Amino acid sequence: MNGSLLLSQFLNGLQLGALLFLLASGLTLIFGIMNFINLAHGSLYMIGAFLGASAYNASGSFGFAILAAVCGSGLVGVALERVVARPLYRHDHLYQVLATFGLMMFFNELASVIWGSRPYYAAIPPALRGSVAVFGTDYPVYRLLIVGVGALVAAGAWFLIQRTRFGMLTRAGASNAPMASVLGANVDRLKTLLFLLGAALAGLAGALAGPILSVQSGMGEPVLILALVVIVVGGIGSVRGTLVAALLIAMIDTLGRAFLPDLLRSAFDSSVANAVGPALASMLIYILMAVVLAFRPHGLIFAARR
Repeated sequence: MNGSLLLSQFLNGLQLGALLFLLASGLTLIFGIMNFINLAHGSLYMIGAFLGASAYNASGSFGFAILAAVCGSGLVGVALERVVARPLYRHDHLYQVLATFGLMMFFNELASVIWGSRPYYAAIPPALRGSVAVFGTDYPVYRLLIVGVGALVAAGAWFLIQRTRFGMLTRAGASNAPMASVLGANVDRLKTLLFLLGAALAGLAGALAGPILSVQSGMGEPVLILALVVIVVGGIGSVRGTLVAALLIAMIDTLGRAFLPDLLRSAFDSSVANAVGPALASMLIYILMAVVLAFRPHGLIFAARR
């Protein structure tokens, strides 16, 4: 096994883990703390990607593109909370799933109308197009930027939830919303702010992923499935668990797809390995989720310990 290739795939796993954390951290806040299932969260990621790409193509400023994606997705998230989520908080999860699934279809069609059905071009800024040596292996600067942003957001999310008044009120509202309301907390405003935060993080993930992935209608669904796996494995409502699970799942998925077919070739016929390897590699994260649900149904890190 080539050491340079192994390091490159390890860094690819870190980059994917950072993106998954940005998306899944917002989803786990909305799902775990607000007890609201938002299948339209992937659409907020898609909106961030489109807004970021459009803003960059129009202005040439990467900073403005990120700001446009974060603010635009955040505002859409607030609108969704006010119009769709708030009336459904007291209803069964089935209603939430049906409503947000319909929103997901709506946003996909809306994106096709506005930006077209073909992939929309999003460029990497010239200053971030080069590579740097990481332990002797060249690796793209832009992908390292994504890893750095993920680390900063993880630190910021932990500080916000654990060390601020907003985090204290949020945890109190999640534990007992009526009691928190009686003690003076504006629970409705807290839910709106949490939706805003989750949507903004999804938009940030989309804007960062745009230049390295295909920006197109429906791009939110595959990554939403991965985000759901992350929050189930990490523990619903646990930001720390989401970080651990995002990195773990990203590493298993990246390294499995890169090396599992070659490992199978050493034990089986090449035709069998070529057929089974990619399929088995794509199943690894779901096998992990099944094992976690069997032995730790609340996730690797309980939400109560976040």
